[in-house]
Amino acid sequence: MTSPPVGRRPRLPEPSEDGAGVDRRGLPHAVRRDALLDAAAELLSTGDVESVSMEAVAERAGVSRPLVYKHFPNRSELLAALYTRESGALHRELASVVEAAPTLEEMFRALIKGLLRAQASRGATTAALRSAGVRNDAHRQRQARRNQNTVSYFTDQAVAEFGLPRRQCRAAVAVALGATEAVMNQWRLRPTSDYALVLQEAYVALAMGGLERLARG
Repeated sequence: MTSPPVGRRPRLPEPSEDGAGVDRRGLPHAVRRDALLDAAAELLSTGDVESVSMEAVAERAGVSRPLVYKHFPNRSELLAALYTRESGALHRELASVVEAAPTLEEMFRALIKGLLRAQASRGATTAALRSAGVRNDAHRQRQARRNQNTVSYFTDQAVAEFGLPRRQCRAAVAVALGATEAVMNQWRLRPTSDYALVLQEAYVALAMGGLERLARG
């Protein structure tokens, strides 16, 4: 399941992996680290993970190679850190728009619109990171928790709107959220804004239609 996490209460920021202090140029470590990750993301924007090396990141960021190694011990750690940052950013973006939606239908619409928008803007970067095998057990566990939170959040709203048993709502919601990956796959076959709108409406109709069918008995 590729859906992001949401929650009814404000979520605490995910733990920072940045160190304290400043580097030799006087920049805080967190700022320098983010600048290096920005450079790596720019290199990766074409979808070519082989373009990202410690040397290339140093050159793009305008710093020395030893400074890059000071923040990341090797290329694998750099890519893993970039994946953590990108997935965290997507999580926050989607959680924000979904939490602002007043109804279940609008929640599903906000979710799929956000995912399609993210796929269009940085899908190549995410795909390249995944193909590089940077996801570790910590990444997978974090995403599993996010997915569980998302299912629970949508289920709460479904129960409130349809009055169905929670078990039924949870099953329908889990299937609907799992279908977001199929929508993304379809968009990749025809990556246009017009087709994104078609997919968005089809997804919302399917997600809500399943619950409406259950409610009719």
